[in-house]
Amino acid sequence: MEMNILKVTALIALIPAFLATLRRTPQRDAVFWSALLVAVFGSLVFVFVRQSAGWHTGLSTALWLTVAACLLLHTIISAFSADNWRLTSLLLPYLFLLGVLAIIWEQAPEQPLAGDAPLAWVGAHIVVSVTTYGLITLAAVAALAAALQEKSLKAKKRTKLSSILPSVAGSENILVRLLISSEIVLFIGLLTGMATLYSSTGKLLIFDHKTMFSIIVLVVVGALLFAHFKSGVRGRSATRLVLLAYLMLTLGYPGVKFVTDILLG
Repeated sequence: MEMNILKVTALIALIPAFLATLRRTPQRDAVFWSALLVAVFGSLVFVFVRQSAGWHTGLSTALWLTVAACLLLHTIISAFSADNWRLTSLLLPYLFLLGVLAIIWEQAPEQPLAGDAPLAWVGAHIVVSVTTYGLITLAAVAALAAALQEKSLKAKKRTKLSSILPSVAGSENILVRLLISSEIVLFIGLLTGMATLYSSTGKLLIFDHKTMFSIIVLVVVGALLFAHFKSGVRGRSATRLVLLAYLMLTLGYPGVKFVTDILLG
């Protein structure tokens, strides 16, 4: 009963932060920060209480970890970026949807943690993996914001959403920084994954779906950054590549869990 209350509370806690961006003159003020911190606190408390009773590995847990990681990263980045907070109006509805899906698949069977790798390596790999997925998620939101702003400019029609979101240049600046961060963290994630695998099986790599998708994302993001700094790839091309990378990582992270825990479970 307590867990049910906590997860519903964590879901409801996402709503005020979204509503704060719909005010007549939205800004990064005390109202915004209070609402965003409520969302962060609600998701973190639920994840902590849930995992403290024993580590869960199912799809529901993966989704809630994604929600918590995205909120925490978004809050930290928004504290230092003048434009990042404006992505809240796109990010929060998506995270709310993930929370709803997490509740729907709450009772899905889970696969136990495999292997005998040291707990520290496993924990480090989980943290790095979740952080990578959170950064790529935020990058995908920034890419979508840039695409929506471009569409609004071409249509010469300013909407409520376009007035809230960062400018095209602002969205692209956020996008590039997030891609650089995600590339670094993803590379570290692959290294920790190899170390964890080697500790438990004596092998450095097993080319399963998750590994392959992660490598593809590493290559795609690296190629996008190279193209950006070499020739200034912008606009629709960048958006498509970022969303492709996000699709690949989604298939590799929660997608694999969906197959193993829902379809095969």
